[in-house]
Amino acid sequence: MSGLFADFLVGPTASGKSAVALHLALQTRPPRPILSADSMTVYRGMDLGTAKPDAAERAAVPSFGFDLADPGRPFSVGDYLAAIRAAAPAIAACGATPIVVGGTGLYVKCLTEGLDSAPSDPVHRAAAEEILARAGLAGLQAAARALNPEQYARLRDPENPRRVVRAYELLAAGHPLPVAEERPHPRLAGLRLPPEELRARIERRARQMFARGLVEEVRALRARHPAFSATARHAIGYAEAALVLDGAISEEEAIRRTALRTAQYAKRQMTWFRHQADVTWIDVGPRDDTERLAGKVRQVWAVHGPAALRLEPGAQ
Repeated sequence: MSGLFADFLVGPTASGKSAVALHLALQTRPPRPILSADSMTVYRGMDLGTAKPDAAERAAVPSFGFDLADPGRPFSVGDYLAAIRAAAPAIAACGATPIVVGGTGLYVKCLTEGLDSAPSDPVHRAAAEEILARAGLAGLQAAARALNPEQYARLRDPENPRRVVRAYELLAAGHPLPVAEERPHPRLAGLRLPPEELRARIERRARQMFARGLVEEVRALRARHPAFSATARHAIGYAEAALVLDGAISEEEAIRRTALRTAQYAKRQMTWFRHQADVTWIDVGPRDDTERLAGKVRQVWAVHGPAALRLEPGAQ
């Protein structure tokens, strides 16, 4: 293990976890560092559509896991873990237990359980991404299984497209799939809302993103990065804003599609956390402002304690 421990706050998009994490980080002196576990906030310049903390908020506390790559660059969970590993001395130097906040399940999982150490293979990864785009998850599953049925049978979470892409990449390169060490999952704190309230928040957020200039942000990003990576190109809100710029849809239609895709993503996030993590859920009620929720999160952390971060190469 890296010697670093962190408190985790997870949940679906628009649940308010970032605001709560910032509030908690500012309650100590020195402030607690915040470590983002979000696969979209890693991209520089993609700010409005990812609900990234603004400059003032990030200046208030030490912040890590943001702005790690340009949108034109492919960026994997292995790249993310390597970036956090490189930042570990700076995180430790903050002198306070970091707060990991985010809703990307695989990023949370790699921090608590590590990743296999086989190197990334861009050629085989690109082939897997092409199969996924052309034939869907079922087609990619079949292709990966055909490479090595015995190894494929060991794959954990075969319904997760990112895991199947990685499995195809490993098997096509002749690597075995990693053998998972059985260990208890750390207990995480999470925020959740009734589905109808979450949908309402998502719709408000989508409208705010466009009102604040998401289309112009995408225009500026296109000028700097003519070719986006597959992940950045299909990012929720950014794909829709690009269609507005291309004259394919109206801004109102883009807002509608963004809210719909975000709600679908939030549902997948909750499914992932239910099946892949141990979360003590805090139900957000109508009277729960940020300060009140922070108190509830603090109580969960006090009971279960921080989780060890597994940042070493090959930790699994």
